[in-house]
Amino acid sequence: PNVLDIGCGFGGLTIALSKLLPDRVILGLEIRAKVTEYVRLRIAAFRKENPGQYENCSVLRSNTMKFMPNFFHKASLEKIFFCFPDPHFKKKNFPRRIISERLLSEYAYVLKPGTGRLYCITDVEDLHNWHLDKCRKHPMFRELSDDEMSEDPCVEAMKVETEEGKKVERSGAKKYYAVYQRLCPEDVPPVNEENFFGENEFGVVAKGGGDEQITKKQ
Repeated sequence: PNVLDIGCGFGGLTIALSKLLPDRVILGLEIRAKVTEYVRLRIAAFRKENPGQYENCSVLRSNTMKFMPNFFHKASLEKIFFCFPDPHFKKKNFPRRIISERLLSEYAYVLKPGTGRLYCITDVEDLHNWHLDKCRKHPMFRELSDDEMSEDPCVEAMKVETEEGKKVERSGAKKYYAVYQRLCPEDVPPVNEENFFGENEFGVVAKGGGDEQITKKQ
């Protein structure tokens, strides 16, 4: 595949991207077995009703947070979508969020440098701010401007084609979204513990006593 729809739900975006990106192979990833089977049958029905179409999309049951590096080669993907992921509101469950420092490094590994894009959308403002914070801090990604996003037809599809997005639209709630581009290695700024590792990130804590210094937890 070239394009991943992670947590694809009932497959609305996966199927829409099949027509929007006819020269790409779209794979929806879903952790729930019954929902995965529903999407498989839905795609099969679309293929039967539209001969020759929707042959470039499929669905796979998988836990992305555990197994993504086992499925995809380095720099093999052009786009990864995260649409309305579980916000995991309780602080103790924050490590279960699909966007994190560790997982962003895995996404950067499989995205094509210079062209690969990561798409995020949610109707939870706190989760959106979490996405902004994590993605902006990661050295391998650059946030797209509003003008750049307006030129990408996949952004509009992400906003309107998912079942969850349609539900949010009906309720009149706001959608929060952003897109990030995978940087080429030569464009990545030098990384060290002073300009990348923030307090409470990657097991780093600030120690006082005279000049403050950053040390790793033992």
